Amino acid sequence: MTTVTRTFTVDPAPAVVLDYLKDFTNATEWDPGTESCVRTDGTGPVGVGARFHNVSKIAGMSTELDYELKTLTHDTLVLVGTNDTATSTDTITVVPGPGGTGSEITYEATIEMHGAAKLATPVVKLVFEKVGNDTEDQMTEALNRLR
Repeated sequence: MTTVTRTFTVDPAPAVVLDYLKDFTNATEWDPGTESCVRTDGTGPVGVGARFHNVSKIAGMSTELDYELKTLTHDTLVLVGTNDTATSTDTITVVPGPGGTGSEITYEATIEMHGAAKLATPVVKLVFEKVGNDTEDQMTEALNRLR
């Protein structure tokens, strides 16, 4: 299992940040690996149980995962994506920023490889540390455009 965590601050308030991030179709704007992400459970408000199909390219390799929004509270959301070779759990916690302005975000991505893919776990860790840095930069930029 590989876990990558980043904590950073952005300008918008926590409610604005969570409202944006809970709609995983927005990952095309904040996740550097995401090529496409579509909602697959229908329309209407995004809430627990919402499902998304995500196509990503990381280190030159394409992968597709089906995600579900498992948790959505006033300060946390958890998205779990699965396919035959991996389970990816993204936990995002958003609290008021230092001094009560903006938001402090803790983004934790846990990737668990399955079957023969487990042999790649050490390489996955190296790749996802770089992806974590890129995600922090791109998510900060995308969120700071919100008002």
